Amino acid sequence: MNTSFGDSPQIMQSLASPRLSRQSSKASSKHKQLSEASSPVPSGCCRGFGNVKTTGPTMSAMQYQLQLQDSKRLEGKVADLEKEVQRQKELRVMYRKRMERTQDYLRYCLQIAQENGILDLITQSKGDLQQSPLSVHTVNSAASPQIPSPIHRHPDLAAIIEQAKIQGWHIDPTEVQLEEKIGQGSTAEIYRATWRGYDVAVKCLSADFFRTNANGVVFFAQEVETLSRQRHRFVLQLMGACLEPPHHAWVVTEHVSTNLKDWLHGAGKRSRVRQVPLPSLKDRVMRALEIGQAMQYLHEQKPKIIHRDLKPSNIFLDDALHVRIADFGHARFLADHEMALTGETGTYVYMAPEVIRCEPYNEKCDIYSFGVILNELLTGNYPYIETDYSPTKIAAEVVEGNLRPTVPEDTGGELEELVQVIRLCWDGNPTMRPSFASITNTLKAYIKRASSSP
Repeated sequence: MNTSFGDSPQIMQSLASPRLSRQSSKASSKHKQLSEASSPVPSGCCRGFGNVKTTGPTMSAMQYQLQLQDSKRLEGKVADLEKEVQRQKELRVMYRKRMERTQDYLRYCLQIAQENGILDLITQSKGDLQQSPLSVHTVNSAASPQIPSPIHRHPDLAAIIEQAKIQGWHIDPTEVQLEEKIGQGSTAEIYRATWRGYDVAVKCLSADFFRTNANGVVFFAQEVETLSRQRHRFVLQLMGACLEPPHHAWVVTEHVSTNLKDWLHGAGKRSRVRQVPLPSLKDRVMRALEIGQAMQYLHEQKPKIIHRDLKPSNIFLDDALHVRIADFGHARFLADHEMALTGETGTYVYMAPEVIRCEPYNEKCDIYSFGVILNELLTGNYPYIETDYSPTKIAAEVVEGNLRPTVPEDTGGELEELVQVIRLCWDGNPTMRPSFASITNTLKAYIKRASSSP
């Protein structure tokens, strides 16, 4: 039987299989390409693999951004902690030095007491008290040294209320209509208000101030009493007071539009960038003269008044830009040749070295503060703004390193006389500082010459 290869189905299939396989592979490949081109979204069991490829990096980026934000927050917290640690170190150094100075001062007092026989009297008095069965109050006054009573005792609030009613400046809180808040400090808020149809400013001491300060009533009474005595064009005028602490401890004064700090630097915190145009030199020196005249008036009273917190934010300006010295909460009366001994009274940047050191001081501490203010007026810059020192670091450097603000550049010699006044005012030795009478004479002469020159 004749059989050909072409007649055998098995052979034909085996011969045709490679060709068919190649054709099938090509067709399958072509179909796959067409399928991928026509269907961008995967299907079947692999559906979503494409999404994983595109979504994966996006989630990583989001996580990276979150980690970056967390890292920045942590870095900020670390920086704040480092600043606090540095501040605590500076405070520790300053307090240690202050303690050493206090010990030196006490040794000096002890030496003076011994040289003048006071120590022997104290020792003898102590022995008499131990041997005598009598009460302390029956001891012969001649046997013990007499401690002089203060020359000026602050009257209590009841006496001030009576005085206010007699003199006509006692105000009932119901007579005052508080309006917008125009200022806020650590112990009080200041409001624009109306009293008997007159525009006034009302300083309202917070109730918390009296709860947390044992001497709060004395502080408040001192401020209103001091203000009630003043009659000067450049000292803030007291209209009256509500004398009912803690909820109605209000000081009612004339309303003034701004203060020296905002006029010179603009509102807001300390900045190296000027926020407002610098006023003319003539206007700045005129403000300094008016401050000097007001302080001369206070220092020449009997007993004299030392402000102890003289700074631009406590110096107000009326609509005509005339000065008003304000905030007498830290003020003190001093008799001639009397010294005060109250440490850290005021603001570090404007505080005299002897006050920082907790040493006895007198009215010359206000002269120092004025020197810093005069320099600030001439330069137009905040004191020590060129440094990155904290207030405590500034205080330490003022005492230890004789640090002072940068004086104004004076290429033409126009400010030479004023710079000399500044240097005298902030001299480390209080006895070398001039009086306000001398300062005002110098400023008047300077303004007169500047006005007459072409």
